[in-house]
Amino acid sequence: MTLQTLTDTALWKRARGGDDEAFGMLFDRHSRTVYNFCFRRTADWSAAEDLTSVVFLETWKRRGELRMESGSLLPWLYGVATNVLNNHRRSLRRHRDALARIPALPSSPDDAEEVTARLDAERQMRQVLESIKALPRKDREVLTLCVWEGLGYNEAAEALGIPVGTVRSRLARARARLRDGTDPPVAEPRHSRGHEKGERPTTLFTKETP
Repeated sequence: MTLQTLTDTALWKRARGGDDEAFGMLFDRHSRTVYNFCFRRTADWSAAEDLTSVVFLETWKRRGELRMESGSLLPWLYGVATNVLNNHRRSLRRHRDALARIPALPSSPDDAEEVTARLDAERQMRQVLESIKALPRKDREVLTLCVWEGLGYNEAAEALGIPVGTVRSRLARARARLRDGTDPPVAEPRHSRGHEKGERPTTLFTKETP
């Protein structure tokens, strides 16, 4: 049986025992989703790449704490990402040395069309974030997970460490406050090079952690 065929639960069991290859497989499996989540919260591709690395660094460091409930690592990753994003300047500063040791894939010159697409995606995402900035932070978190990321109530509750009923009430409150305006889009943002399905982001995880 290869690592690719193992479930998240089986891979996490190995990772908790110190198997960095199993953790690398989890990174390959979920980093694109985490990257998109970070981009939707920051409207900044570069920051999203760094924050994705921080999320996985934090997950590796805290691997002894997690006992998966849903059979997927994603709710835990969303929870870590939410905390990292809420303190992202401090998180990036605290992990600066570790991030500097993480190798990047060889880069190639950006063509004009890709640069334009990236800038356009950032501009559109900033407009979306502007449209929901008046919501309380906790309501925005639930809205992002349930509407943009497509999580069910139970998964969102697991990610945020709150009761399912609280997820329902926060989401209902957020939707009510947005009802008179334009709801944020659910569509997937455009991806930068290296984020197509099955590819790693340009910032890679390695076992070199502080």
